[in-house]
Amino acid sequence: RKIIFEKQWFYLDNAIGHIYGTTFEVTSGGNLQLKQETEETATETKEAGTDNRNIVDDGKSQKLTHDDIKALKDKGIKGQEIVQQLIENSTTFRDKTEFSQDKYIKKKKKKYEAVITIVRPSTRILSTMYYAREPGKINHLRYDTLAQMLTLGNIHAGNKMIVMETCAGLVLGAVMERMGGYGSIIQMYPGGGPVRAATSCFGFPKTFFDNLHEFPLSKVDSLLSGTFSTESLPSETEDNALVEEESNGSIDEKQPSVQETEEESTTEPAMERNQIEEPEAMDMNAEDTGFKEKQGKENNENVREKQRKQQERRKKLVEAAALLREKNADGLIVASKFHPTPLLLSLLEFVAPSRPFVVYCQYKEPLLECYTKLRERGGVINLKLSETWLRSYQVLPDRSHPKLTMSGGGGYLLSGITVVSGKSNSDSSSLEELKTEEPSSKKRKVQDLHC
Repeated sequence: RKIIFEKQWFYLDNAIGHIYGTTFEVTSGGNLQLKQETEETATETKEAGTDNRNIVDDGKSQKLTHDDIKALKDKGIKGQEIVQQLIENSTTFRDKTEFSQDKYIKKKKKKYEAVITIVRPSTRILSTMYYAREPGKINHLRYDTLAQMLTLGNIHAGNKMIVMETCAGLVLGAVMERMGGYGSIIQMYPGGGPVRAATSCFGFPKTFFDNLHEFPLSKVDSLLSGTFSTESLPSETEDNALVEEESNGSIDEKQPSVQETEEESTTEPAMERNQIEEPEAMDMNAEDTGFKEKQGKENNENVREKQRKQQERRKKLVEAAALLREKNADGLIVASKFHPTPLLLSLLEFVAPSRPFVVYCQYKEPLLECYTKLRERGGVINLKLSETWLRSYQVLPDRSHPKLTMSGGGGYLLSGITVVSGKSNSDSSSLEELKTEEPSSKKRKVQDLHC
């Protein structure tokens, strides 16, 4: 299929079989061709000016017009030759400094050379791409904040993680990549089903999804109260009933139409005409019955397919519920557009003691409220509310410096560690007894002295 990316369209058929990191050149028909490595041209190493103080950007330094460049493209001239002609027809190119010349060439190559490099998908690349292009889909989760979440959440192979996110599956994919297919993940989702658009872009093998479970947020309260049931979802049973009604109704509706055609054929006055059209009516009846049987079979197959999917979904729901009932998850990560306080207070019940949890929010105020509620509730230690500060640097020979533009904010993180909290008076009294009572090793020493 046609791929459209960065104002370029191409087909990826010729890329199959090549290693990641291969650079291709887009030909006129949208096909990919291996880019040949060429040496630097002589014009790029020509003399350069000492400074740019006398260069004025008046729009008249380039002799080639937009129509001239379009004509060169129509002739089939490659991007490298177009860049060469732009350099030759620029009146201010030779007066620029060497750094400015490199910057000019790089800018024109990016605009006119149709060159692409296919790279292996990773969390760093996908998070950078989403934040630059569609930050609203990932709740403005910056890539350095995502890295902090993975570190604070202690994500590693063999974990049993609970992930609640509405970031198009980016956080889930990052956790799956860090775990490497070992361990289990329970994704909590709102609405009808989990969203994994970004997760599918990672290109994980099928084995990675064997230990991935999903559980709806709407059933968390019933699971905690012990009233959770594994009955089929009402939407699915309603759909099956509708399909059966439609299938029965369609057959019943088409039967009178056949009878009407028979009545019309018998009421015709001319006997000869009836005799001629009798075989045609028989053929039509046979076709209608065949069509009805075929449609009935298709409807039955659709009903069976929906029932099979319903059973699979129920089975997955039971497995996820069994994992949550154990209440021994190794960590919790929340990054959603919903208020974090009710989510965190309910999901922390499934996390084992001495395990980390991380909550992301684009704004500080909801996390401040969550921080206060957790302090009142207890059962957590090492609570921290933090914001990461990021500034990009250009690192090049003789011109390394911070970039002029930087991100205004990457959201806020609330992190902590779960602990066992004494809830009853008996527990508190037993704790006091343990504190006042002397250790067994000390008792033995005293007894030995008396003897």
